[in-house]
Amino acid sequence: MRYSDAGVDIARADQIKQRIRRLAGRTFSRAVLTDIGGFGALFALDHKRFREPVLVASADGVGTKLKIAFAMGVHSTVGGDIVNHCVNDILTQGAEPLFFLDYLAMGRLVPEVAEQVLEGISRACKQAGCALIGGETAEMPDFYAPGEYDLAGFIVGVVERSRILDGKRAVRPGDVLIGLPSTGLHTNGYSLARKLVFEIAKLKPDTYVHELHNKIGGELLQPHRCYWPMLKNIVRKGWLSAMAHITGGGITGNLPRVLPRSARANVDLTSWPVPAVFRYLAGLGKISAEEMLRTFNMGIGMILVVPPANVKKVEEELKRRREKFHRIGKIETGTPRVAYSGRLGL
Repeated sequence: MRYSDAGVDIARADQIKQRIRRLAGRTFSRAVLTDIGGFGALFALDHKRFREPVLVASADGVGTKLKIAFAMGVHSTVGGDIVNHCVNDILTQGAEPLFFLDYLAMGRLVPEVAEQVLEGISRACKQAGCALIGGETAEMPDFYAPGEYDLAGFIVGVVERSRILDGKRAVRPGDVLIGLPSTGLHTNGYSLARKLVFEIAKLKPDTYVHELHNKIGGELLQPHRCYWPMLKNIVRKGWLSAMAHITGGGITGNLPRVLPRSARANVDLTSWPVPAVFRYLAGLGKISAEEMLRTFNMGIGMILVVPPANVKKVEEELKRRREKFHRIGKIETGTPRVAYSGRLGL
């Protein structure tokens, strides 16, 4: 017998690795000291740029959004999603991305699918100025259903020690909350969304939904937005007290993570337009506003906590970049939680 008789095709894996080498090479900078294929990857930190560099690391997965990608046969978007999610996570501590590694596992390696995923990863890394320096592509027979795979990402960034964003120390009553729009669900709430759409409404991925002006599968595959390009100047100039990436748990669960013990966030639910996809999902399941707010981002993907003296500067920078934003509330004295006012536009 051969290894291929057990379902592992080394020749096919080598073919994919050659494609990965080409895609990853597009993201390399002079700081990358090794090519794809070694046992480890080398990255040289530029000590001339930092007096006290602090490395910031994070890992995440795409989750059940992958099920939509499988059904639609579209795989490059989820590749970009995992990069952007990880970049946003370390951005909340003021870090700029340095390098990224991926983990892609399939029951049977399909070169065309793997290349789509890696092309999305490579493109997102390039846009974020982040080097794709390595990863793992695994063939695991009998572990995944045919046509399915798992995808995870690992990122390392850097921030000057004096520039670390630590909301628990910096946030004060009177700080202003500025919300940056999301592009749909990003990578959270898909277990509930899939149940609503495919089990309760019994739609197919290619069903056109008039309320959304889109096929439901395409709407659910909207990319997870990367906020680094629009915020890097704001972060480097030290204009923020904190940032919260609105992922699983929504505003309700994520904003308190950057609040000190003596502060609460007051969020005005009437201060931004709720995207149609969330209104549609809420209608399918007759879901309460409270449940929606702790499950989905509701159209706000990142929240900036800004000292009053810096609000004008932050807003002018966002306008200069033609980015939309909303003043969604303020920090008040209290316990670290979110207090909502107004009525959510469902």
